[in-house]
Amino acid sequence: MDYRTAIKRIDKGEFAPLYVCYGAETYLIRGMIEKLTNRIVNPDDRTLAVSRFDLSETPLDALLDEAETLPFMVPRKLVIGTNASFLTGAKDSGKIEHRLDRLAAYMSSPAEFTVIVLTVEADKLDERKKLVKKLKELDALVPCAQLSEAELVRWIEQQAAQAGFALAPGVAERLILYAGAGLQGLSKELEKCALYAGQGGTLTEEALEQLVTRTIEQNIFALIEHIVQLRMEQAFTMLSELLRRKEEPIKIVMLIARQFRIMFQVKDLSQQGYSQQQIASQLGLHPYAVKVAAGQAGRFDARRLAAILQQLADLDYQMKSGKIDKVLGLELFLLRLAA
Repeated sequence: MDYRTAIKRIDKGEFAPLYVCYGAETYLIRGMIEKLTNRIVNPDDRTLAVSRFDLSETPLDALLDEAETLPFMVPRKLVIGTNASFLTGAKDSGKIEHRLDRLAAYMSSPAEFTVIVLTVEADKLDERKKLVKKLKELDALVPCAQLSEAELVRWIEQQAAQAGFALAPGVAERLILYAGAGLQGLSKELEKCALYAGQGGTLTEEALEQLVTRTIEQNIFALIEHIVQLRMEQAFTMLSELLRRKEEPIKIVMLIARQFRIMFQVKDLSQQGYSQQQIASQLGLHPYAVKVAAGQAGRFDARRLAAILQQLADLDYQMKSGKIDKVLGLELFLLRLAA
């Protein structure tokens, strides 16, 4: 079942005996477990009613023993098994023996008083395995993949509305650009935005610029976006801020080169007919990052992008060999890029 369907059913008090939550978006996995915990277990009974097992260190038998044991002083209990990598195609380390046949047997006759949640931080399960096929037949699989751009924007707007404030046009997209596509990071930034905007307030792009904590990689991403849009004052302000934070100029050049390399690859693959989703999978990037890179790359032809990458390689050599002042070299590169 998809994530939204699972959450809606849980909200209605409809619980499946077993869920397998898998995917790269751990925020959704944690949200699913929190939702189940809140609906199944009284807050005062969590010590008695919630059990956790790390299946990279504990055999599956221990989890199933707990699932089949009658609950003590509570009507229902939740049993959580993390790192269920035996459901993926990953090579078995051999340290822990999991009797998958016992889980298959349990699925045929699950305990009425127990809800099991298995979690796997992997994008895919191995559907060649009989157990995974059976889980799929029982509709127990809940994918928790990264959200698409449209889903991310909608999620941000919903979170803002729940917190009592609104976003000015374009702010949700810029927040993704600055904070990345991970829901955990976005959630933390939205908490700050809510405090700043206040109940009934509206968050503007100018306020967002001051509030969001960005990694250096995300700053470079935004720096190039300023350059592409010919916002040179903002670009040099951002560069000055990076240098003020004692970021090494050679590292900045390396990250700029990385982004231009992504732009070059996105442009090349697009010209070969690949979709943005396929490009994201090929390059190991979030689809939103590919969309932004495609937009940035649209300002340059392939020959220009190749020339920029060569300029960055030359600048890197000049910096490391002491042939140019590092800060001056960076500033001259940005000016040439804007020209």
